Amino acid sequence: MENQATENRPQERRTRVRGRLVAAAVAGCAVLGTVLMLLPVQRTVTRAPAPAPGAQALTAVAAGVPAALPDLAALIGERERHLRRHPGDAESWAVLGTAYVEQGRRTADTTFYAKADDSLRRSLKLRGGAQALGGLAALANARRDFRAARTWGEAARKLEPRRWTTYPALIDAYTGLGDHKAAGVALERLTELRSGPAVRARAAAVYRDRGWREDAAAQLADAVAEARAPAERAAYLEQAGQLAWERGDREDALRHFQAAVRIDPDQRAAQAGQGRALAALGRTTEALSAYRTALAKQPLPQYALELGELYESLGLGQAARVQYDLLRTTVERAAAGGVDGELVLGQFEADHGDPESAVRRLRAEWLRQPGIAVADALGWALHRAGRGRESLRYARIATDKVHGGGVRSALYAYHLGMIEAASGHSAPARRHLREALRINPWFSLPRVRAAQEALAALGEVPDEGVPVMDAKAVTPRPYR
Repeated sequence: MENQATENRPQERRTRVRGRLVAAAVAGCAVLGTVLMLLPVQRTVTRAPAPAPGAQALTAVAAGVPAALPDLAALIGERERHLRRHPGDAESWAVLGTAYVEQGRRTADTTFYAKADDSLRRSLKLRGGAQALGGLAALANARRDFRAARTWGEAARKLEPRRWTTYPALIDAYTGLGDHKAAGVALERLTELRSGPAVRARAAAVYRDRGWREDAAAQLADAVAEARAPAERAAYLEQAGQLAWERGDREDALRHFQAAVRIDPDQRAAQAGQGRALAALGRTTEALSAYRTALAKQPLPQYALELGELYESLGLGQAARVQYDLLRTTVERAAAGGVDGELVLGQFEADHGDPESAVRRLRAEWLRQPGIAVADALGWALHRAGRGRESLRYARIATDKVHGGGVRSALYAYHLGMIEAASGHSAPARRHLREALRINPWFSLPRVRAAQEALAALGEVPDEGVPVMDAKAVTPRPYR
């Protein structure tokens, strides 16, 4: 019996140990459960992968908003590969053509326009419909062929009246032809069909042309806030900067332009805008650098003209002539891609070349597409060619707030005032030259000086309230 009791003791000890372990485990689980209940709940969130660059550009192109250049390149490469395998895909041809248009516009490489024309016409042959027609309208606008843009855009609208992406191209076409009433109607239809940042930005452009600057600025502020993609936001910031520049707010314009470039380093229009604002602030070295960067990456003749005039204001005639030669070259090269550069070439010839050549070019341009910018340029060219009476007609069209769209342009007011002064109309000349300085006292360093000299010669000082330019702020610093 004693031996049996001795044999049972280890088993009893094992049983007691197991019991204690089970009890400890149960207690541990209870404590752990209490701790877990007290901890914050953490849910595992599965994030959707970021869209591929080509997909981002496709979304932008389809929505008619600016796309980043690397994304556009990715989209173009993807569609080109796809179409080599599926050449009968009408929609892909339309997408590719529209992407080519945007790439050409952003880089000023007009070889993309020829590719776009071929792709969009292929889509049309394959019954690409309104999408291809709308792409052809956008291409025509990029080439400054506003009559063709109107034709293609109206065909697209007739085919699909509720396709909202057709209307921005129509607005651009009507504006280029000086038909501001039709542009307003197209905007009304666009806002009925769609809302969002792209529509706000388009409305801002129309409001600016009507002289409604506050409304335009409010629309652009909302567009910037609502824009999703960086390239789109940068484009709207550039527009806001341009609006600030036109009203003479150099600092605010520079802030907008700098923000645009920070978000999208390929935003060359904003870099050129920085050049304008920096020159007006007397920061000449920085202005020259900004212009050179913009011109190197997006060689537009307008940038070459502005940079040349800045060099000329610094007394650097040889450097200015280099830019003027570049302007002619870029206009010729662009013409090979179907781009109409007669407006900027006429503007250049009127002030720095042959005014008679400017008159011939701009008369023909006016017959093709009688927009407000062409009226102003033709009026000034006629003045420079010594045809004062005829020049007044076009200068007044450009500043006609009833029929001309109402845009508040310091340059247009300056041109009208100078023509009136030369024609002996002293009172209106004083009024319009003062108006130019009120609108933007920094719009052009040499022209502002000329306006001030003309006002002094007319025998009156500007009214109280006309900004007086700080010589230190506007006198260019020596080039370094």
